[in-house]
Amino acid sequence: MNSKSRFHYGYAILAVGVATVTGALGFARFGYTMILPGMKAGLGLTDAQAGDLAMANMIGYLVLAMACGFLSAHFSPRKIITSFMLLVSASMLITGLASGFGSAFIGRLLAGMGGGGTNIPVMGLVVGWFAMSRRGLAAGITVSGSSFGLLITGLTVPLIMKAGGVEGWRHSWFFLSALSLAIALLCGIFLRDTPSEKGLAPVGAAGGSTAPAAAPGSYSLVESWRLVYRSFSVWHLAVIYVLFGFSYIIYATFFVRYLNWEAGFSLEMAGGLWSLIGVISIVSGFIWGSVSDRFGRKCGLAIVFFLQCACYMIFGLWKGMPGHLISSLIFALTAWSIPAIMAAVSGDILGPKLAPAALGFITLFFGIGQALAPFVAGRIADSYGSYTLAFVIAGMASCAGGLLSLLLDGKKLSRAHD
Repeated sequence: MNSKSRFHYGYAILAVGVATVTGALGFARFGYTMILPGMKAGLGLTDAQAGDLAMANMIGYLVLAMACGFLSAHFSPRKIITSFMLLVSASMLITGLASGFGSAFIGRLLAGMGGGGTNIPVMGLVVGWFAMSRRGLAAGITVSGSSFGLLITGLTVPLIMKAGGVEGWRHSWFFLSALSLAIALLCGIFLRDTPSEKGLAPVGAAGGSTAPAAAPGSYSLVESWRLVYRSFSVWHLAVIYVLFGFSYIIYATFFVRYLNWEAGFSLEMAGGLWSLIGVISIVSGFIWGSVSDRFGRKCGLAIVFFLQCACYMIFGLWKGMPGHLISSLIFALTAWSIPAIMAAVSGDILGPKLAPAALGFITLFFGIGQALAPFVAGRIADSYGSYTLAFVIAGMASCAGGLLSLLLDGKKLSRAHD
């Protein structure tokens, strides 16, 4: 197949990237949101312990995300992604077999490690298959995998848990583990590290000629690290990403638990709303990735942060069905937009070859926010008998992220051209 073919192999990479994010995040991380009520009852967990299990996932993600981001600039992203996707599948099997808090903690920790070792390299790989002017859109489509995860878990987990009774939560993890194993096989078969392996230029590159893409080992680990940590723009993005990680994970982790416990929703009702968010949020990365391509990364980030601030505040303070629905709609329309824009920005600043390294570096800070938030929110719920304060704090963090986004260097983050 040559570069003038109607079908560009970059779109196959994009499709497998979406499937990979579905497994690594949509199942391994957000599947916990749906399974939590049954798992909490089955293992006799407190709210603080439920938060600690979510924290374990984030710690695992934090440990591997930066490491694999840098490794992807030196070794084959395809091999890294496939290997850690297998770990994702194994981790959910371990979680389903857990006999108590300790073994569940190990399972969730491994799930986070698999997610971090998979998600960052695949986002960087997809970015490298698309020209600068299309990176926001490509990254936005890739992160929609989380939406498919919400959709699938929201529809299937309540049915599996109902059919399985008290052991239904275990069967749910086994089901998601099997799906993730199939995704790992797709990664091994179809992913390719660079367009040059197929004799192609990135999708949307001017002229359609073969791009002189760098080989996976063209940067040493030391050189990759130096180029990333010396960039002030990367550090600025890292601080912003802490606030996103802290704010959104409170909402995403305790959404079903809050509605089931405080709002009087049945698990089926909460799952239905979670699935609806999944359906709508499929377009979130697409919309805001395109906005960042057209109007600049700075503008896209700020708007999304302020919308999410409203989302979390409404969810915590508006105690009624209209508030829950409005908040859910806002979250659905913005859910995965910030990771998409961050992936595009990483490629803009340091180029596609170092994009996984830059994204992995800022994800270190993103992971800190994610690890801290469930720990705090779980203890707030135990202390006050409500998650209201936790959602308000999430809104304040999101507002701060919007303000910091407005201070980004607009010249560096304006619309990219080839």
